[in-house]
Amino acid sequence: MSLPSLRLKANADRRLRAGHLWVYSNEVDVVATPLNAFAPGDQAVLEAAGGKPLGIVAISPNNLICARLMSRDVKHTLDKSLLVHRINVALSLRERLFDKPFYRLVYGDSDLLPGLVVDRFGDILVVQLASAAMERNKDAVLEALVQVLTPRGVLWKNDSSARDAEGLERYVDTAFGVVPEWVALEENGVKFEAPVLEGQKTGWFYDHRMNRARLAPYVKGKRVLDLFSYIGGWGVQAAAFGATEVMCVDASGFALDGVERNAALNGLSEQVACVEGDVFEALKELKAAEERFDVVIADPPAFIKRKKDLKNGEAAYRRLNEQAMRLLNKDGILVSASCSMHLPEDDLQNILLSSARHLDRNMQLLERGGQGPDHPVHPAIAETRYIKSLTCRLLPNS
Repeated sequence: MSLPSLRLKANADRRLRAGHLWVYSNEVDVVATPLNAFAPGDQAVLEAAGGKPLGIVAISPNNLICARLMSRDVKHTLDKSLLVHRINVALSLRERLFDKPFYRLVYGDSDLLPGLVVDRFGDILVVQLASAAMERNKDAVLEALVQVLTPRGVLWKNDSSARDAEGLERYVDTAFGVVPEWVALEENGVKFEAPVLEGQKTGWFYDHRMNRARLAPYVKGKRVLDLFSYIGGWGVQAAAFGATEVMCVDASGFALDGVERNAALNGLSEQVACVEGDVFEALKELKAAEERFDVVIADPPAFIKRKKDLKNGEAAYRRLNEQAMRLLNKDGILVSASCSMHLPEDDLQNILLSSARHLDRNMQLLERGGQGPDHPVHPAIAETRYIKSLTCRLLPNS
């Protein structure tokens, strides 16, 4: 296949040679190779200013990130062959890490497949296509996944806002075989079912697996509050790890139905209770009722989705964590998490410290956690590192 060229301005190749995968629109020599000559999802040979080939890119001509490097070898375009190879490489890592087939199989740029996310639930695959290039090659993506994994069912879960920037419609559709509404998985020895058709993102959040595993020594014999619980990833595991009582709070009745379903699946219905409503309002009501907990888990949705949300988002994290601290016993544990890529870990730590001091409590930082290794970080792309989890001990100021 003969491909057109996309040429960079002088010195614009330095970042790419150093390992980055993204090309910004202001780095392109638009006189030599106009971006408006390309359609979303086109492939091209990326060239340095002098004409030396740098690899194959997939183009998003209307975006700030106007191209993503798919291969550094110009012989390897985005096709079924490349997809099979990259999926096999990704699979080899996950099979080394996990003894059961429940994990994020493909994590976009970090697995050198920009725009592709695949979560595996045994023989069911849930796939997100976030780029025009992946959407255009969806048949090849499906063929590659079927060849490598022989799944029973594959679901296109293409309803995320990431598709809007690429001008792609949102949809959820069964791509192959049969996909049930709820699919089974196991995490840290605890059984779950995830609502892949109607749930958030792919239906489950594998990224906090390791952080949830670390709950075990903190929750045994304790009373636990799980805020923004979704379907019980944290809360049900806390109960499985020996918590005497777990209260899960979420605004979604559908999600809390999932909590009850997953608690029952593990014989933990007696230990797990649900509260439906706005989390901030629930925190006020719990404080007014003089409720206290030994462990509070605060894992909210991203309060900072864009840089312009930073100030308001930081205020929301502060408000959430300070209200959570007010419910802790004298020697209590707070697990505070963030999936906001724009909030650095040190900033979350400072928010927790200032909240503790405002309440006249001393804080010890016990553990720092990140995303699991099935969400590998691309060392040149800071955006691939987004999960933070800080486990803190709150003590009286005496």
